[in-house]
Amino acid sequence: MKTDRPAKATQQFPLRLILIVPFVLQIFAAVGLVGYLSFINGQKAVNDLANQLIDKASQQVGEHLDTYLALPQQLNQINADAIASGQLNLNNPKASEQYFWSQARAFKNLSYIGCALPDGRESGAGRWVNGVDLLVYENPRRGGLASDYLADDQGNRKSLVQSYQNDPLANLWNKQVLRTRRPGWSGISTFETSTVEIAEAGKALQSQNTVSNLGINYYVAVPARYPVYDQKGNLLGLLMVDLLLTNVSEFLRNLKVSPSGQVFIMERDGLLIGSSSTKPVVQKVDGKTTRFSALETPDPLIRAVAEKLKQQFNNFKTLQNTQEIEVKFNGQRQFIQVTPWRDRFGLDWLVVVTVPESDFNSQINANTRTTIVLCLGALAVATLLGIYTSRWITRPILKLSQASEAIATGQLDQTVETTNIKELDAVAQSFNHMASQLQDSFNELAQTNAELENRVEARTAELSQTLTDLQHTQIQLIQTEKMSSLGQLVAGVAHEINNPVNFIHGNLIHTEEYAQNLLNLVNLYQQEYPNSPANIQDEIEEIDLDFLRQDFPKLLASMRLGAERIREIVKSLRNFSRLDEADFKEVDIHEGLDSTLLILFNRLKPTSDHPGIQVLKDYSQMPLVECYPGQLNQVFMNVLSNAIDALHESDKKRTFQEIASNPSTIKISTELSHSNWVIVRIADNGQGMAEDVRSKLFDPFFTTKPIGKGTGLGLSISYQIVTEKHRGKLYCHSAPGQGAEFAIEIPIRQTFKPVKGALA
Repeated sequence: MKTDRPAKATQQFPLRLILIVPFVLQIFAAVGLVGYLSFINGQKAVNDLANQLIDKASQQVGEHLDTYLALPQQLNQINADAIASGQLNLNNPKASEQYFWSQARAFKNLSYIGCALPDGRESGAGRWVNGVDLLVYENPRRGGLASDYLADDQGNRKSLVQSYQNDPLANLWNKQVLRTRRPGWSGISTFETSTVEIAEAGKALQSQNTVSNLGINYYVAVPARYPVYDQKGNLLGLLMVDLLLTNVSEFLRNLKVSPSGQVFIMERDGLLIGSSSTKPVVQKVDGKTTRFSALETPDPLIRAVAEKLKQQFNNFKTLQNTQEIEVKFNGQRQFIQVTPWRDRFGLDWLVVVTVPESDFNSQINANTRTTIVLCLGALAVATLLGIYTSRWITRPILKLSQASEAIATGQLDQTVETTNIKELDAVAQSFNHMASQLQDSFNELAQTNAELENRVEARTAELSQTLTDLQHTQIQLIQTEKMSSLGQLVAGVAHEINNPVNFIHGNLIHTEEYAQNLLNLVNLYQQEYPNSPANIQDEIEEIDLDFLRQDFPKLLASMRLGAERIREIVKSLRNFSRLDEADFKEVDIHEGLDSTLLILFNRLKPTSDHPGIQVLKDYSQMPLVECYPGQLNQVFMNVLSNAIDALHESDKKRTFQEIASNPSTIKISTELSHSNWVIVRIADNGQGMAEDVRSKLFDPFFTTKPIGKGTGLGLSISYQIVTEKHRGKLYCHSAPGQGAEFAIEIPIRQTFKPVKGALA
């Protein structure tokens, strides 16, 4: 037996390829995923290690600052206690000089230590001249010259170095400490000294060769101030200790964060305090020594980090907690941590630690290369195994395929060899058994087909009769629906109202004429007989003749307007039903829409039960349309009525405030498509509907309304009118919470010859 072979698929793949490719892809995906996760874990390890190193470095810097900057305040406290106990007499300049000299010699990081009295006298010792280990300092009362002296190993003066004007109590920072009456810090000071200045100030120093030509040294110091008062609150003196900050940079350089990591400290205004960089912290501009800002430092990394902080946080003063950021510098990612450092005396600095990612990437890159090699090796092995396995599996399948094709051509005596693959062996045996029974099956199938054909013919006849009965029933229901919604309404209202309204409207013209004649007569009478009898005058006042003259024409005008309104309603009813135009003809569909809206006006206006519904029209200019006017108006009526019902249900669930902010609206728009079709869209902003409801809208007897409020035939009839009678389309777009839009599409010109009276 020969049968037609089915057409081949447009694209087919060999079984061998199907076996190899997924296997290889799975291996590659597994190895690649392992490699990717390894790479990700390596990156995470880099981040964790960088954070640990940065945290440790920040902690070490903070601990060093805590210890290093505690010294000035501790010395001031010791000296204040010495003054209170009488051990230190501030009124003895020589003893004070030796006292402060011994402290300065003990602490090499002090640039100055001393005390200023309220009258301007000052004594102390320190380091501020190149080549001199320690100087003693004296400042007499205000108006005198402050002097620096070389000292012997006992702290006694040896020779004058230089003299100059200086008033410590005039310093703004010192004044601020005195105002607060508490220990604190003054602003960081930056200054320089040179051998030239010393040579001009004291030749004795040059002659002793104590100072050599060492060039210029810059000093950066942070001053600690401690006001001392007696028991009555009188100022005894201002203790001063200036701590060199150059050692901070030295500490930062010795701090090993990572091979290329850097640390720098800056104030809240961005001025540098110390840095692990080899670039200087201070500069000389226009003869004035100042510190570099982190935004202007010659070190490009510090400058880039500061600019990133400025860009991200806008102001350094906003950095109140530890922040971790990243910045790209020279194509490499830098891990950055900014930690605020504060002490209880008012210092508020920022410690910035930066570590480049490249310091940790060597091992990550090695692991990545190893992962790539493993992936490629696994892919090669998987490919070879896949090729061998596919050949082993596909060889018996190929033979089975060839035998199947032979059977398809009618050669039913085909058999295949068994194989050592269990599943394929079972398939081969089943195939051989199938081939032996296939002929019998064909014979049985032919007999069964004959029996089925007889059954199908009988069942088809039954279904045809059932369909005919259903169509008759549907036509009867359509007739009932039309008569209940249109026929009785128009026939009763239009006929009964039209004649009396025309009678009233026609007589109103004569009534206005007669009334005007009577009013003219009254006016003429009053002109001829201005002094009417008392009883007539009383009657004029009783009926308020002047008001009657003004109001009576208005009353007649309002009656005429009301009659015209009734005539328009009747006309709209007739246009809607088209009882006088039931045949197929050209009409203006806008007229049908407006007539339908006028009929539904009572449901659109606000009532005590529901608010009013706004109707928005967006009509496009379009030609007359060939249609059954009455039937098309019935479609408009059904769709608009459903929209009104949906909006009324939606408004029941909303408050008056919600309705006022988003009023219920029906939008009607018309447009002319490029294919000479008319599209009428009727949309509402109600609750919308779910997909399971929308898909059944046009099914007969389907309704979501309560029993007694709808038959479920309105939209079904409308669908039949549009699609069958007008060869058009009727569909709905809706989703829960998005309202609903019905679209009616009909051609401007019908290509069929309508049957008069169809779908009556």
